[in-house]
Amino acid sequence: MENINYEKIGFQAGLEIHQQLLTDLKLFCHCPSYITNEKCDAEIVRHMRPTLSELGEYDGTALMEFKTKKRITYQLYHKYTCTYEMDDTPPFLLNQQALDIALEIAVLLGCSIVDEIHIIRKQYLDGSIPTGFQRTAIIGVEGSIPYRNKNIRIIQLGLEEDSCREVKDVGHDIVFKTDRLGIPLIETVTYPDMLTPKEAGEVAALIGDIVRVTQKVRRGIGSVRQDVNVSVNGGTRVEIKGVPRVGLIPELTHNEAIRQVNLLSIRDKLLSTGINSIAFQTFNIPPNLRKANGFKIFFKEDDSVKGIKLNGLKETLEKPTQPGLRFRDELSGRVKVIACLDRKPNIMTEADLRSYNITEDVIKQLKELMQISDRDGFVIIWGPKTDVETGINEIVIRCEELLKGIPRETRQALNNGNTDFERILPGPDRMYPDTDLPPTVISEERLNRIITNLPELPWARRKYLRDLRLPNHMVDLLVCSIWMPVFKKIVEELDINPILVGVVITEMLKNLKRKGYDTKNITSEMLFNIFASYKEKAFSKEAIPLILLEFCQKNLTLKTVLDNLGIQIVSINLVKIIIKDILDNDTRNYKGDNRKKLDHLMGEVMQKVRGRIDGSIVYRLLEGAIYT
Repeated sequence: MENINYEKIGFQAGLEIHQQLLTDLKLFCHCPSYITNEKCDAEIVRHMRPTLSELGEYDGTALMEFKTKKRITYQLYHKYTCTYEMDDTPPFLLNQQALDIALEIAVLLGCSIVDEIHIIRKQYLDGSIPTGFQRTAIIGVEGSIPYRNKNIRIIQLGLEEDSCREVKDVGHDIVFKTDRLGIPLIETVTYPDMLTPKEAGEVAALIGDIVRVTQKVRRGIGSVRQDVNVSVNGGTRVEIKGVPRVGLIPELTHNEAIRQVNLLSIRDKLLSTGINSIAFQTFNIPPNLRKANGFKIFFKEDDSVKGIKLNGLKETLEKPTQPGLRFRDELSGRVKVIACLDRKPNIMTEADLRSYNITEDVIKQLKELMQISDRDGFVIIWGPKTDVETGINEIVIRCEELLKGIPRETRQALNNGNTDFERILPGPDRMYPDTDLPPTVISEERLNRIITNLPELPWARRKYLRDLRLPNHMVDLLVCSIWMPVFKKIVEELDINPILVGVVITEMLKNLKRKGYDTKNITSEMLFNIFASYKEKAFSKEAIPLILLEFCQKNLTLKTVLDNLGIQIVSINLVKIIIKDILDNDTRNYKGDNRKKLDHLMGEVMQKVRGRIDGSIVYRLLEGAIYT
């Protein structure tokens, strides 16, 4: 990645970050916002078809999805879905709790807030929304946030309903869970102001910090999804969809930039050799070749098996695009998604045949059948007859797009840092006004109330924590922590060592939760009271883990917890007496190794005084007794 001159290739990236909001109810109905692993109560099956926009036009993405002929199954839940989600009843009024949170985040992003909220419909024919469209609204526009030595411009912040969760997608059948459907989320859209992959990743993390400081967004897997738009000089915008982790963004955007540069190079090479249109022919593969040893294992008995001759494209099919991938993989991706031929492999080129150890005799016969010259490429495709015909059409379309350069498309983020085709990039024809819901006026009083109660921005929090000389990992954990306000209160009002407070919050509480203890009983007020008692020397810092553990198991007062644990501060004189008694009764032979003796006896002394006096004091007293 370091060897690429991103400025020279004209790298640009913009972000679309989707974040679920922490609301009680969904956005346009009264179902609870809740993700479940329960067995569904019912299922319904539907098929999608495109509709004309208000201008009498079809959206390209909708037409592409219609080609897939998907059979869509929705898993329903009595507790978490209703007739609104199934498009059987009109929507309820906009969730005002969600709107307040969206307004707060829009202000934090420096956006200008719109005077009225108008709901619009955005077409989705991939089946993820049963209505075929998503209800969405613009909340704020033209914001900006500081990043290093520049500002990142925000195009808009939108409020919209989340889609279904995909359970399975095999062939023409796709299954969705509807529990997530309708949960409110915000979409933050930036201008393409990130000029390197590293910047794209860091800005995505920064926006994540901004929304999380509100403590009003959901956390955990699936609660946030990043889309990244990437382009290079001479190309067009390509959207990488559904990046699950911010850490993947640098590699994904780097590989996408390389892919685009390679595609432009392929285009230029083809045009320079006089290829300005794609000539092709299709052939039926006869039974004798289909049943050849090593070849027949790929086909079912009733499969249609076709060969496609692509004039002059032999080298092109094997040209590298992304790390470990060739142009033929672009064809495979289209065939998998649109023709629903998702068995691997779903196509084979001449190079593929050799990699699968197909004999040279079979390859020779295939080339003779299709009259393949030294410059021609070919692709073998198989499956149900209708799907093969769709696949052939998509292969030809994708090859024709080579001559234009980079197709406008949405690509799926893969965990290895590469991308694969997902769908054609949507156009403006997918958006149209929603007539079911009235506009919502944003009053000055409402906006002022939100502005008055804004949280501290993450860069201000980060500076404050670094000024306290906290280690970087602790700073990262505290910036967006729900405990940040009480951390600040403890440090400033009680004058407690910030690192001790940070360790309790970022390590002790986390360890208790990891071990399965319920930390809900531990409130900010309780944490402050614990440190206030520590400040008054009611117990030592070694007692804090024991106190927290006791609170996890019972709903008690601090006094009761201390009484139950028998924690009562001990005097130094009493510690000296305990040390003398242990030394007098210790008969072990340490062979003159006082360090070993010190370490061994320290444990015995602490068993008697742990939680009632600082361990460092005990260590110094024991050390003095042994070495004098």
